[in-house]
Amino acid sequence: MKLTNIFLFIVVAQAFLAQAFAAGPADFRAWTPNDLKLRQKALVPKMNEFKQAAENLGDFGNHTAWLAHREANGEMEIHQGWADLMFVVSGEATLLIGGKVVNARTTSPGEIRGTTSTGGEKKVIRQGDVVQVAAGVPHQFLIPAGRQITFFTMKIAAQ
Repeated sequence: MKLTNIFLFIVVAQAFLAQAFAAGPADFRAWTPNDLKLRQKALVPKMNEFKQAAENLGDFGNHTAWLAHREANGEMEIHQGWADLMFVVSGEATLLIGGKVVNARTTSPGEIRGTTSTGGEKKVIRQGDVVQVAAGVPHQFLIPAGRQITFFTMKIAAQ
């Protein structure tokens, strides 16, 4: 009888702790590697005509959290109001950084896009890498055919 009571106590305690951790305080969020993999799988069928999809994971006032998946080159982009802090979840890409944006156009306030840049630097980024791109810096993901990259991004307001 005592073993049954102990077992029942353990089961109830585990359930309580799991629920408490899952809920957490209002200013706490956690994404496990498994959470991100499941979200990545859900993004693949949602890709647009540019073979890209993204999900906003949370808005925290001065920063937002996103998960993005790409299977083709993106446009060159400049975010004038925020920096990107990116954690590569899976895959790899070449990140073209800096230079002069070709065919630059404003797509929304503080957001400039173009086809590519001239004079930029190329950096290969892979699963496990962490990359920071400051506000105002042109950047573009270059992804070879048949490859992909998924990355968690914190978009942080520029000061």
